[in-house]
Amino acid sequence: MLYLSLRQLEYVVAVARAGSLTVAAQQVNVSQPALSVAVTQVEEHLEKKLFHRRKGTPVTLTGFGRLFMADAEALLADAARLESPGGLCQRRLERIVLGVFDDLSPGYLAPLLRLLRTRFPEIEVKTRVATFEGLAEAVRSGDIDLALTYDLGLDASFHRALYAQVSPQAWLHPDDPLAMREEVTLADLADRPLILSDQGLSIRHMLGLFRPLGVIPLVAHRAASTEVLRSLSANGEGVGISYTCPVGKTSYDGKPLVRVPIADVQAREPIVLAYCGEQPAPLPEIRTAILEMANVT
Repeated sequence: MLYLSLRQLEYVVAVARAGSLTVAAQQVNVSQPALSVAVTQVEEHLEKKLFHRRKGTPVTLTGFGRLFMADAEALLADAARLESPGGLCQRRLERIVLGVFDDLSPGYLAPLLRLLRTRFPEIEVKTRVATFEGLAEAVRSGDIDLALTYDLGLDASFHRALYAQVSPQAWLHPDDPLAMREEVTLADLADRPLILSDQGLSIRHMLGLFRPLGVIPLVAHRAASTEVLRSLSANGEGVGISYTCPVGKTSYDGKPLVRVPIADVQAREPIVLAYCGEQPAPLPEIRTAILEMANVT
């Protein structure tokens, strides 16, 4: 429950700016006694003085009053924007929310955040990491403006801009015979125990890659994250397959492992920048900047 009204805050700010109860009362079109009562009510609720009020001298702010006034002015400005027909839209454009699929976030989130803060310093950039389903729902509802994700689970209501094309990687124990190869195929892995991501859309997609071969591979483990997948592979629990490709030849638990690209062209998967509906400026410019970075890197 709010105890201080916007009108009371408006009166307090008017007094602070005018330095006089009489002048402030004229500016906000209220009687001087009513204005004085409003200021006193605010001070009593806060249990602190906002102003030094002495006869014959200008009204001045206390130390606490200066701090309070900065927040009060910001709150009144936000309220004015909400009241304005185009104010809320303008406020929205001063802040964007960038969503990133959780497996992609370790490699892409920080560089994207740095790019946007450098290119668009006037815009507050918020980020959100989520699953396929979480990103799709948040973009659809407007909670996320742009999402970097694989093109999985997105229906026709989404717009997509291609960011990159990536091939899946096979993660192997160093003693595995396939670890000596420069690349492998899905056929090479069809009869091997596999370690796949535990996410529903991801594991269905991976199993679907083997369908044209007429086989249903054995899933030895469903890993909760790429690092768990790599650790299981390094410990000889099977062949891990993921599109995410962390740098390094050691698993999280310190075991050596080998990464070998999977060569099948049909297994390549697009990473897209997804969004819904019409996007007013500067969102198209932000989208272009992100896609330009992808071409450079």
